[in-house]
Amino acid sequence: MDSTPDDIKLLYKVKAEMRVAVQSLLKEGGVLVLPTVGDPPVKRNSSKHMSAEFHDRALVLSSISSMSGCCQATVPLGENDGCPTSVSFIASHGADRFLLDTILDCYSLVHDHLGIASKLMPLEYANGDIDTSELLKEKGNAAFKGRQWNKAVSYYTEAIKLNRNNATFFSNRAAAYLELGCFLQAEEDCTRAILLDKKNVKAYLRRGTARESLLRYKEAVEDFKHALVLEPHNKAASLGEKRLRKLMS
Repeated sequence: MDSTPDDIKLLYKVKAEMRVAVQSLLKEGGVLVLPTVGDPPVKRNSSKHMSAEFHDRALVLSSISSMSGCCQATVPLGENDGCPTSVSFIASHGADRFLLDTILDCYSLVHDHLGIASKLMPLEYANGDIDTSELLKEKGNAAFKGRQWNKAVSYYTEAIKLNRNNATFFSNRAAAYLELGCFLQAEEDCTRAILLDKKNVKAYLRRGTARESLLRYKEAVEDFKHALVLEPHNKAASLGEKRLRKLMS
């Protein structure tokens, strides 16, 4: 499509007006929640003609963020009568992290009332696809760094519900359990992590720590030794093995 300088100026003017209008609507700390598509979505495996029409309709609402410069995230909600459904969240320009944090804070409520956690697909985000379980893991990591151990366990647990094949989720939850003194739970999570990833050094270290706290020194030594096989210069594993050998001598 050929555009004249006047056309470009007009488009910039429309974009500026759009941003002002949306910012005025959102105000400070506001989030706009709306259907991703205003019309009923087409069913999966529809004809290309129908898909093209759906694409044109989808642009009506999905273009709000691009036209206004705001950030937008779309959360799939599963299917209804063979039609994929989702809801979009829009926040002010530059409020990307705030928007993601808001969505994650709402996650438990959505999970409880709609029962859609098992059907969630990757969270679509302006700069690419971010898996919901990974976002929950990051929230857990942040809570862990803030010494909010119970909160970290909750986030890791939600991540595990969405993806039970990620060894890191179990290993990270084990770390939080260790801080809470829940050594049996920590040991169990580490064992699950090792079953998923036999080269997960952190899982061996954490299981060794849990077993040491449970006074099961021989098993703990084996975990530290296994960690050293994977990482010969790992100081934590080396110190753990030496410490336990002294206790056992």
